[in-house]
Amino acid sequence: MLSRKIGIDLGSSSVRIFVKGEGIVINERTPATPEGDNTVFLHHLIGRAKGRPRLFKPEIVVSVPTTVSSSQRRAVTEAAMAAGARQVWLIDEPLAAAMGAGLPIGESRASAICELGATTTEIAVIARSGMVVAQSIAVGGNDLDAAIAARMGIPVRDAEAIKIEVGSAVPMETPLVSRAVDRPVSSNDVCDAIDSVLAKIAATVRDVLRQTPPAFAADLAERGIVLSGGGAQLRGIDRFMAARTGVPFAIAKEPQTSVVRGAGLALETFEVLRRNHTYLR
Repeated sequence: MLSRKIGIDLGSSSVRIFVKGEGIVINERTPATPEGDNTVFLHHLIGRAKGRPRLFKPEIVVSVPTTVSSSQRRAVTEAAMAAGARQVWLIDEPLAAAMGAGLPIGESRASAICELGATTTEIAVIARSGMVVAQSIAVGGNDLDAAIAARMGIPVRDAEAIKIEVGSAVPMETPLVSRAVDRPVSSNDVCDAIDSVLAKIAATVRDVLRQTPPAFAADLAERGIVLSGGGAQLRGIDRFMAARTGVPFAIAKEPQTSVVRGAGLALETFEVLRRNHTYLR
């Protein structure tokens, strides 16, 4: 291989990089960087991912939220080029997540993804390698943490630890109990605390379903919607969403890395890149 093929997921809480033939080579929390410092940050990341020198500079796919403006997309593209890329493609996060989750996005029948990130949730209905309907809401895992912290009167850091340890989206017959703070906190306590936050996400999913053409909606009623992202690891989240939306839900395998794996796979699927975004140079 004369040049590396690299997929990058610049998440709000974590950054992940996938290199063809090597898998995920970087998976760590996103460091605080000054506004507009994408060039320095990407130069550092790409330098780590490139490894030993190759004959050609790497080809790179970077996932971006669907809400990112054209000027922001150009800024990310130019930053990656300046950091040493030969070609740069951008792909919307839901499309990358769907590819990473193994959805048959090229079919004429519709599939759907719900990517639960730290600060946003993105829902998309996909067919023929393109997004039919897509919507984003500024609600994510950080809001779950904040809701738990507010209900329990504890720091957000402790709330996140409790969510991971015992959190559940639905009541549990035999609740798990955390003692991460000075009093027991059960999974059902967490369930009560986060209900209103999850309800906002479910409402957005219902809105997407209302906008979906009838034939595609019928596909989703049969196939369901796949959950990806860190929030998909919350216990019972698939059952919660199914009960609130009326369509079945399933959780992607390794949901936290769906986006970056999809970004890497996109480099092997030129039709997806050609239809959904362009590259600089």
